[in-house]
Amino acid sequence: MTSAHYRNPVHPGYFADPFVLRTTQGYFAYGTGRVVNGRVFEVLRSADLVHWTSVGGALEPPPDLDATDYWAPEVAERDGRWFMYYSAGVEDRGHQLRVAIADAPEGPFRDQATVLTPHERFAIDAHPFGDDDGQWYLFYAHDVLEGDRIGTTVAVDRMVDMTTLEGRPRTLLRASDDWQIYQRDRERYGRVADWHTLEGPFVLHRGGRYFLLYSGGAWEEPSYGVSYAVADSPLGPYREPVTGPVVLQTVPGAVVGPGHNSVVQDADGEDWIVYHAWDPERTARRMCIDRLAWGPDGPERSGPSTDAQAAPGVIRDTAG
Repeated sequence: MTSAHYRNPVHPGYFADPFVLRTTQGYFAYGTGRVVNGRVFEVLRSADLVHWTSVGGALEPPPDLDATDYWAPEVAERDGRWFMYYSAGVEDRGHQLRVAIADAPEGPFRDQATVLTPHERFAIDAHPFGDDDGQWYLFYAHDVLEGDRIGTTVAVDRMVDMTTLEGRPRTLLRASDDWQIYQRDRERYGRVADWHTLEGPFVLHRGGRYFLLYSGGAWEEPSYGVSYAVADSPLGPYREPVTGPVVLQTVPGAVVGPGHNSVVQDADGEDWIVYHAWDPERTARRMCIDRLAWGPDGPERSGPSTDAQAAPGVIRDTAG
């Protein structure tokens, strides 16, 4: 079923940190939230980014892993295999990045018993990015305690292969403004200080430049949303040409905490930003979509929308 218009959210269930992958079989979405048939990370499938059907759970929890929380899955395909990157920990403590492999985009994914970030204090929101030259990079969020504005921010490491990092991570962004404050006087790692948060990285290569989108601040605050930085190389250096959540931002009384986005192209080649947002009653984070607007300098305000919008182009199933 397709329609000429849609309205957010595009999926009624809890579906946080949505990552959408376009394949020859349509779109697959992976999100934090439900456990389905004993597997974490529900998988949804769609032909049009608007109408979604659950196709089960993605990841069989590793039996040797003492974790209660599994966050923010992203999937990359290479040579006919599917690689899922995610974090596991206990609530908001001890998260590390791991990788699982499947023979199909819907899974089941099987963990490889490998911690990709063994030397990080805390690592979440893994984002695999394959450049045009075939080199892959893993962007993620990690905790940084040095500098005037400490907190969670964005790092990158070069990938040796799809299950191994080079082991030379570098911090790409540091908090630069008060809108990125997550909590004042937060106790963390034995100290009390204003804690800043930059998380949910996603990279786009457009016009010879690399645009790093990220979510910043505290989701409960009206200043929360998505901004970006730009560089001439995946490894940076990145600069922020604008200040504040210029791509998405909370709309008080209508949409709370829009963020942790991915970007996917529709059948017409248009970019769509996929993100989660709370309803005003804060009952659940649900998946939303909007056209990603581009200006001469980079992404511009792209939502969140709450009224009817023109729907994306439809991908036809070309498999088999």
